[in-house]
Amino acid sequence: MAFSAKTGYGLVSLMELAAIHSRGGVLQVAEIAQRQGIPDRYLEQMLASLRRGQILRSIRGPKGGYQLARPPAEIRVDDIVSCLEGDVSPRAGGEGATPEFEVLGRLEERLEEARRAILSGTTLQDLLDQRDHLAQAQAMYFI
Repeated sequence: MAFSAKTGYGLVSLMELAAIHSRGGVLQVAEIAQRQGIPDRYLEQMLASLRRGQILRSIRGPKGGYQLARPPAEIRVDDIVSCLEGDVSPRAGGEGATPEFEVLGRLEERLEEARRAILSGTTLQDLLDQRDHLAQAQAMYFI
């Protein structure tokens, strides 16, 4: 039930962009890649998918880059995951499946429902707030 590497990188990149959204900030792929240790080409592909999914917009020119298409509080994590991974549905038990596999299939359905509920109830702003809270707690610890 963990995030794929692609989705993890995408979420981390979007948190970077969310942090500067209120100032109208723009980040270039190389900046995000360097800060987060993500390969440039891989990141470019992910950001292009997020742009096609209308989560990001790209700005052309020498001071161009990417920025969020709307405020972080309006971007749900499930929209990001769907954009990066596509529709990931649990596999069906198939006809003639044994009762044991049917039970496991039902369990997978419940897990997927819970996962969808959590992801649809979480916004990019929520992730940013949690990140900032952790950063603040770590800074206070070192003082």
